[in-house]
Amino acid sequence: MTLQQNLKRTTIFTASALALAVASASHAVDFEVGDTTASVYGYAKLDFIYDVDADLGEFVSHGNIRLDGDDGSDGHTTMNARQSRIGFSTATPLEGSTLTTKIEGDFYGSGNKTFRLRHAYGSWNGILAGQTWTNFYGFVAGTPVIDFNSTFGTGNQSRQAQLRYTVNNFSISLEEPEALGKRVTFDGDAVSKSALPDLIARYTDTSGPFKYSASAMGRQLEVETDTFDDSTLGWGIALEGAMDLSEALTLRAGVTHGDGIGGYLNVSPIQPPAYIDGDGDIDTLEGTGGTVGASLKAGPGAINAAYSIATVDLDDETYGDDDTNETFESVHLNYIWSPAQRISYGIETSWHSREVADGRDGDAVRVQGMVMYSF
Repeated sequence: MTLQQNLKRTTIFTASALALAVASASHAVDFEVGDTTASVYGYAKLDFIYDVDADLGEFVSHGNIRLDGDDGSDGHTTMNARQSRIGFSTATPLEGSTLTTKIEGDFYGSGNKTFRLRHAYGSWNGILAGQTWTNFYGFVAGTPVIDFNSTFGTGNQSRQAQLRYTVNNFSISLEEPEALGKRVTFDGDAVSKSALPDLIARYTDTSGPFKYSASAMGRQLEVETDTFDDSTLGWGIALEGAMDLSEALTLRAGVTHGDGIGGYLNVSPIQPPAYIDGDGDIDTLEGTGGTVGASLKAGPGAINAAYSIATVDLDDETYGDDDTNETFESVHLNYIWSPAQRISYGIETSWHSREVADGRDGDAVRVQGMVMYSF
């Protein structure tokens, strides 16, 4: 066994034995301006990353995993503070309801660590307008991890422009149709148009120690060019649940499926929801994902463990080629703790794999630590 293989095995079991967790929430600096309560909040975070195998990037990119038999260098160290963020929010009593606003950003913009808009929205009397989390994800099945990409196989955790109405536990939204893998492709080029917004509905509720969420998404997929003229419906569903088995132990699970779901499946191996087949018709791609996880309180923090998978069905399709990504998997194990209020530390080991259309696969191991100071 090579030194690299020994290191890989030692990394998995040693870091796993150390890994335990739950990140503390950001705090805020509040002040009053007339009837408005304003808050400035955020944190500075350092991520320290060691990739035992291929370099997976500043957050895990499954497409960077080398397939078995491919040549490449092993052992890569990365340090970055790009997840650091700052936000500003307000709450103002207005006509029997409360007007809330939020603007927030981090440094994962394109280019050299540029500032990126995360949230920019207002909400009043159940009507939300602006950019924030897509309504398709219910924030129930996600297990806390240090990697910025988080657990997956759920609805996408991205933020996009939308108009949303919420009443009690039910919400319905019209959302930006371009952002989450809308484009139908032909020979790798986008040839679709967006005539209608995506429609999403979600219901989230709690029953004793059990919390659950159910979401549905519908989208129009349309192509209108000199060569192609076709349209069809893409759809997706997502179910999430979390159960507090005791004061210390929480279990979580989620499953997502759709045809033409595209990027609404979080960390989907293929973003486009469909392609143009040999007859010039739109052919949708089925995507399926799931995640299971657990959190166990231990000392000043908690142990978190999770498994995630996302796959696209290419068995009967002519989309892509032998190297087209078909399945992504990840296992996370960490310990995140707070030695003092506003301070969070964490250590995590994770295993990641990808499989391509012709059955070849590969895997990689990452060890990651974090220090986060909140305000």
